[in-house]
Amino acid sequence: MQVAVIGAGFVGVVTAAIFSKFGNSVVAVDIDKRKITSLKRGELPFFEPDLKDLVSENMKAGRLVFTSSFKEAIPSAEIILICVGTPSAANGQADLAYVFSAVQSMVPFLNNRAIIVIKSTVPPSTNNKIEQIIKKKTKKRIFTASVPEFLKEGSAVSDSLNPERVIIGSTDKWVIDKLNELHKPLKGPKIVMSPESAQLTKYASNAYLATRIAFINEIANLCEKTGADVEEVILGLGGDKRIGSHYWYPGPGYGGSCFPKDVKELSAYASSVNEREGLFEKIDDLNERRIPNLIAKYEAGIGGLQGKVVCVLGLSFKPNTDDLREAPSTKFIPKLISLGAKIQTYDPKAMESAKRWFPKVVSYAQDAYTAAQGSDVLLLLIEWDEFKQLNLGILKKRMRGNIFIDTRNLYNRETVESKGFKYFGIGR
Repeated sequence: MQVAVIGAGFVGVVTAAIFSKFGNSVVAVDIDKRKITSLKRGELPFFEPDLKDLVSENMKAGRLVFTSSFKEAIPSAEIILICVGTPSAANGQADLAYVFSAVQSMVPFLNNRAIIVIKSTVPPSTNNKIEQIIKKKTKKRIFTASVPEFLKEGSAVSDSLNPERVIIGSTDKWVIDKLNELHKPLKGPKIVMSPESAQLTKYASNAYLATRIAFINEIANLCEKTGADVEEVILGLGGDKRIGSHYWYPGPGYGGSCFPKDVKELSAYASSVNEREGLFEKIDDLNERRIPNLIAKYEAGIGGLQGKVVCVLGLSFKPNTDDLREAPSTKFIPKLISLGAKIQTYDPKAMESAKRWFPKVVSYAQDAYTAAQGSDVLLLLIEWDEFKQLNLGILKKRMRGNIFIDTRNLYNRETVESKGFKYFGIGR
């Protein structure tokens, strides 16, 4: 098929690369000319495992093209996939300005019977709004649909090639058939529903996963007050098939580009339709207070942070990405500095991103052991593989102090304490 992808950010580049891999002719368009110039050179604006090779392979094969021209991308496209950002507006709901702008830019070049598919995260009824824009500008018959993305940073290529499901939001049989054909190479089940249901499914999925994280953090708090161990509680929970042992992550709360934004937007959307003071507002509030509460606990437990050197391991919001959006580090580090601490840090992939984010008082090391040199406190924030088997003996020799804060419960308390550390876990 002839496919156009609007937006060359994380979702757009992954989407374009995957569909070009399946033999489609894909043109990805973005109004950021500097980004397009870099992509044409095969340089990605972010790190994602396996993606650079996939992009390069399909560009060389002539199946994938990047451009800043809608006139180049749209006229031959049978299917147009909108993958632009939908940041939160001042009222908390999704700001659809980029979606509407993309539609207005493509309308003059649309084929008759082209299908415009929204992959961006948008609230229900968005399709109706873009159809109104189209009808004002052209008499061509244009179709719309919603196929929300469920990519996880750090495993986006694998997720795309092996989806647990593909949601196709349309009520038109011809559109559904075309989108089934486009997604035919993917093995996951294709679930057809209305565009409104598809859009709400995306929000519901992220809000539910965020709820599990907030829930287990509340249980972890109770564990610390009662002598229970949250990891043992998780084992007990997992014995119930209705609950399962998956996706329990006690720690500093959920972060990244999706969960915080989507929970806030779902809460704001619920309020806009007179469903106020519900669960989503509370989940957002619990997550916002999570890191400040942890810092207060750690400060009290180690006798204050004034003058202490803190080694922070992990800057990205999760492993296998360099994305710092809503990362724990972006909340921990400024607060630690305000409390008088000096920061030494290391991350396997996010160092360059971090240098643009954090103040100059943060020092960056070439590895975990160098970052720990002369530190009083080790603060482990992200579960990168190389942080899972640190040589505790070397760390202890390098450090000046003996505080080991494990916000991901990667280590056994007895093992850490046997090396002379004072151990702080989550819910333990």
